[in-house]
Amino acid sequence: MNDVINLLKSHRSIRKYMQKPVEEDKVKAIIEAAQSASTSSFIQAYTIIRVEDREKRKKIAKLAGEQSYVEECPLFLVFCADLNRHKLACKMNKVEMVEGYTESFITATVDAALAAQNAMVAAESMGLGGVYIGGIRNNPDEVSRLLNIPVNAYPLFGMCLGYPDENPGTKPRLPMDLVLKVDEYTIEGDEERLRAYDEIVKEYYLERTDGKREDTWTGMMAKMMSKVIRPHMKGFLEKQGFRMK
Repeated sequence: MNDVINLLKSHRSIRKYMQKPVEEDKVKAIIEAAQSASTSSFIQAYTIIRVEDREKRKKIAKLAGEQSYVEECPLFLVFCADLNRHKLACKMNKVEMVEGYTESFITATVDAALAAQNAMVAAESMGLGGVYIGGIRNNPDEVSRLLNIPVNAYPLFGMCLGYPDENPGTKPRLPMDLVLKVDEYTIEGDEERLRAYDEIVKEYYLERTDGKREDTWTGMMAKMMSKVIRPHMKGFLEKQGFRMK
């Protein structure tokens, strides 16, 4: 193992922060690291919005499901999948951009996610901690209006960053032989592996909550996946120009 691998394996979601600003040189380094992420065909199809306005932060915290740390964290970023610069590039070169195709949506979404992960790892390497805020997709129309996000872009998730004021344990991940398959996709033995993993997750929550919570991974996933999640996203994405042709 080396320091990079140890850092990656020690990731935890941090939701409580010291009242200490993130130094501007570190903010710059985080964004530079994000921009250094892999990008399909050099397309760089994302925009990062640093939200400093306290009222906007307060509104986003509410729109994201009353997640107060959006308002309280020293640094809050919104990562957007964005094809606007590409439309401008086409205009500058006197051609018309072909819009609304699923591949372009996937490319922009993946680019934004890769940039965000680089940003998180860079932040953690400098002693910061953070958490992703997928809850901004609860009300993407309102978030887009608040941040003036145009057509051909959409807010993928937010990211809270700051100096940690808590020390949660790392959550046990799925066993490797559940996620790493050789030569083909197989499910043989997966149920037994999941049952064993459920016991590990249950023990994790019992210890973390002093016996108040004993969730299993399959139980949590069954609860989540047996109901409709954010059904408004398809219509919102179509309105933003991502028509999935």
